[in-house]
Amino acid sequence: MSNFLTVDEVAQTLKVTRQTVAKYIQRKELNAVKINKSYRVSYSEFENFLSSNSVVSEPEAIYFKKSRNCFLDYQGKSEEKEILTSRHLGTIKPIELNHKDDFNKFIFGDNFFVLKNLLSDLRGKIDLIYIDPPYGTGQDFSNLDNDHAYSDKLLHGDFLEFLRRRLFLLRELLSENGSIYLHIDKKIGHYVKIIMDEVFGYNNFINDITRIKCNPKNFARNAYGNYSDIILFYAKERDKNIWNEVKEELTKEEENIFFPKIHPKYGRYTTNPLHAPGETIDGDTGKEWNGLMPPKGRHWRYSREELTRLDMQGLIEWSETGNPRKMIFAKEHKGKKVQDVWEFKDKGLSYVDYPTQKNHEMLRRIISNSSNEDSVVLDCFAGSGSTLFVANELKRKWIGIDNSTQSLSVVKSNFKKEKIKCNFFEYISLD
Repeated sequence: MSNFLTVDEVAQTLKVTRQTVAKYIQRKELNAVKINKSYRVSYSEFENFLSSNSVVSEPEAIYFKKSRNCFLDYQGKSEEKEILTSRHLGTIKPIELNHKDDFNKFIFGDNFFVLKNLLSDLRGKIDLIYIDPPYGTGQDFSNLDNDHAYSDKLLHGDFLEFLRRRLFLLRELLSENGSIYLHIDKKIGHYVKIIMDEVFGYNNFINDITRIKCNPKNFARNAYGNYSDIILFYAKERDKNIWNEVKEELTKEEENIFFPKIHPKYGRYTTNPLHAPGETIDGDTGKEWNGLMPPKGRHWRYSREELTRLDMQGLIEWSETGNPRKMIFAKEHKGKKVQDVWEFKDKGLSYVDYPTQKNHEMLRRIISNSSNEDSVVLDCFAGSGSTLFVANELKRKWIGIDNSTQSLSVVKSNFKKEKIKCNFFEYISLD
């Protein structure tokens, strides 16, 4: 064993906890072998680890200069194990059971304790999480009637730890096909991105979406206008996450650009080559069709039988030089891929019941793309219940959580008005 280090020896050398070393091994940042039920790290692997990560030791932290292995350090930061294993006595009790056999529910209470409670039954069963947490602005928020909705006075490290503690629980609730969308202000978003990398792993990062939230404004301060925020999109396990690829319709202007020609019967169209890169030596797509051979180094995209059928139906356009191209019609176009800049503007305060109510079309895109009809959708900063409303509309199961009495009141009132089935619960602490 002289060629190996124990986990304790690695931790002592790096001046970190055993749990931190275990995390490196779990994430495969530090290669280790299991010998007699204990992990060992070879000297050569440890040297590789040190050379690839510039380590600066401090009493309670380790910093990596490699950007993708970077962790935020701040006062009051808890160990992951402490967050996941800490025990709190509490129970979830019904406030109003309107539909006893229905899954959908709103739970009033501190979302940290509620999420802890949900782990026993729902660990690994949530397919989609959308959250819009308070941004650390130092403000109180009220609705148009000046009813207090929530306080947003956690700043800097306090806010980041508040969020980080909940993200670890949310990760445990996500299914292996699950995704999380975290909606956040740009003032704090770059810090939150590092927290998300720590909790979910940078390999599971999918998109940083810019959301245009309002019309451009003339700000008084000496700065550029602020009319966007961001949505961080992560998977529990990248390449396994549910992805339904809902495409976006072309605008009329885009349709005119992409389909510049007009067919008297079928409308706007464009054309594509009938051949593609790569030669076919013995196959049908490498043989002569209609007196033509595919160009050198290419093959026909379709069988010769299919080419003849397309030609007979008038779906091949022949140029003056005898070059055939397939006609592609605008009405058959399935839409364009959605990019990572979205324009979904929020309504003014006079049009909503809750100060941070989110755009339903934006939520419809998220829920349609990243969940199925049998999926469970969770929003633990439920606010006005917009996520729950859209999830219900799209026939998903859902759970909402919020500790604001204004949120509880608005959701109750709106769901009753819209005849949405929902059972209401409250978290009761027994500590």
